[in-house]
Amino acid sequence: MKLIDKTEFDVNKEEYLELIRNGAVFIYPTDTIYGIGCDATNKEAVQKIREIKERKETPFSVIAPKKIWIQENCEVFGQGKDYVNKLPGKYTLILALKQENCVANNVNPKDNSTLGVRIPNHWISEVVKELEKPIITTSVNRSGESFLTDISKLPVGIRSRVDFAINDGIIEGKPSQVIDLISGEAEVKR
Repeated sequence: MKLIDKTEFDVNKEEYLELIRNGAVFIYPTDTIYGIGCDATNKEAVQKIREIKERKETPFSVIAPKKIWIQENCEVFGQGKDYVNKLPGKYTLILALKQENCVANNVNPKDNSTLGVRIPNHWISEVVKELEKPIITTSVNRSGESFLTDISKLPVGIRSRVDFAINDGIIEGKPSQVIDLISGEAEVKR
């Protein structure tokens, strides 16, 4: 794994975006905690994250490239409109999909009709916007373990299986609030 900081990422941004387009699995900071991700349209890369996290069927969420991407690919109505308007922020919105092929079918292997979406209030969202593809966003940990807020505490078993990690220092956060908006009514799940 290559460990870089934001400056190095910015200087070599095209190289890192190309790595992501070609299936790289990477660790990145957000406005909440560190996430592990990949191009959410790349089934093989998504599968790598499933294996790293030991999460066979639990759905993953994505960072959307822009609000319009959410509106084009998800059913946004009722309170869903209000929550999409609150983005960027510390929310993961669970919405029904309009376009099932907007992400790989193993992002939500049990039910490919819904998707968790977010846009962090963080510079990583500009990277995703530039990439023009959604990326997987899930906590950096194995199922049942603590989430990562300090990259120096990255477990060796994960470190050896990712292509690069962006160190943005210690993040004093907790996972995003999950809000189910499938029915159009907000139901807080976490």
